[in-house]
Amino acid sequence: MTVRQMTSKLMTEDDVVEHLESGMTIGIGGWGARRKPMSIVRAILRSDLTDLTLATYGGPDVGMLCASGKVSKLISAFVTLDSIPLEPHYRNARQSGAVHERPMDEGMFLLALQAAAWRVPFLPTRVGLGSDLFRDDPELQTVTDPYGGEELVAVPALHLDAALVHLNRADERGNAAFLGPDLYFDDLLLEAAADGYVSCERLLTTDELAEAPLHTMRTNRMFVSGVVHAPNGAHPTSCAPDHDVDTGFLSTYAGTAKDPDAWADFRSTYLAGTETHYQEAVSR
Repeated sequence: MTVRQMTSKLMTEDDVVEHLESGMTIGIGGWGARRKPMSIVRAILRSDLTDLTLATYGGPDVGMLCASGKVSKLISAFVTLDSIPLEPHYRNARQSGAVHERPMDEGMFLLALQAAAWRVPFLPTRVGLGSDLFRDDPELQTVTDPYGGEELVAVPALHLDAALVHLNRADERGNAAFLGPDLYFDDLLLEAAADGYVSCERLLTTDELAEAPLHTMRTNRMFVSGVVHAPNGAHPTSCAPDHDVDTGFLSTYAGTAKDPDAWADFRSTYLAGTETHYQEAVSR
């Protein structure tokens, strides 16, 4: 076995799905309509996986998976397409009761991931005190500060079975860098997960990747089980500076939430075939 064979973690999207199981809690990186690992999401849509719990700052990933009957529970602070404030397929799933949601404030979601990444059972915060979060999440508890006696919210660690993220650059070993304005907590998702999978716009050698600015190198191979080379893999979400969000495509997608036949046609055109078929369809 060569050194490269021992260190390379290259996979396809379908390889990643083979490592996932129904009933898993899966964290998805990105934020709204920004830098989502959509090529892996599309592979999940083609699979027989079901009964998934998603943990994410949600976008079209959540909507498509909900509309396809893949999701039983959602842990999230929001689900948005950015240009469309509330993701419409997610709205349908919530209003129909098809998906159970554990609501969290954005900061609480971050602390839940951080607690899991640090391997502590919870982290304290003032966020949520006096809010309806305690009404909507009966498992949420408070803790007393042992030093000053203040009552604080105890945000439980959010342990993930798997995390899926999309970054601008990566090497075969699982090191990766973001080049856009924000990491969107992808590093915490990977550190909070038993297995992490990174898709990337461009695959580089480790020496080439090392030339990226140091602050962008937040993804360490220790937390990555597989790497997928997926040019345009975040489409239709943005992946700055490689490409912008495809608002026209998202608008078309959002419109299918009002018509089951339109959704069926959309799935047949864009989501039923391989990732190659998808990329060919959106480039026409």
